[in-house]
Amino acid sequence: MTQTTVSNRPIVRSTGAGRSKFLIGGLLVIGAIAYLIVTTMQSTAQYFYTVEEIRAKGSSIVGQNLRASGAVLGDTITYDPATLTITFEMAHVTADNREIEAQGGLAAALHNAVSRPDAPRLKVVYVGPKPDLLQHEAQAIVTGKLGEDGVFYADELLLKCPTRYDEAVPKQAEGGPGG
Repeated sequence: MTQTTVSNRPIVRSTGAGRSKFLIGGLLVIGAIAYLIVTTMQSTAQYFYTVEEIRAKGSSIVGQNLRASGAVLGDTITYDPATLTITFEMAHVTADNREIEAQGGLAAALHNAVSRPDAPRLKVVYVGPKPDLLQHEAQAIVTGKLGEDGVFYADELLLKCPTRYDEAVPKQAEGGPGG
């Protein structure tokens, strides 16, 4: 025969202490994830400096990783195919979208920047194959470091062609048929 024993001990239920340990552990995990997200975002986020801002900051930003933007001056472009070294100058273009729109859009702002002889300029050196879009009035976005010599040594070169921002002009405005 089988014998069954019934215990008179009360059934133990989980207390608030067990629940609070789980809650604290969960909050610690969420906090660690939030910390990792914030620190990663800060380390990868880069502000775009204008040529004018780089000139104003001068030696205080030498050697720091920077991202800069400006308008390419076509007559300053040189390319050495043996060393793949590209040098050019960028003219200051405002970072204020309202000011760019007031000038008539990005293509007009780039044109205005390279047309002004008094616009702040920055010499850029980049080693790599010559991009097809490297031309007069293109918008250059460079990532790299400012040297003690005042030259921007780019590790990355991105270009936007100004003609891609020109809106289609009606045939009448071009002086074509019917205009």
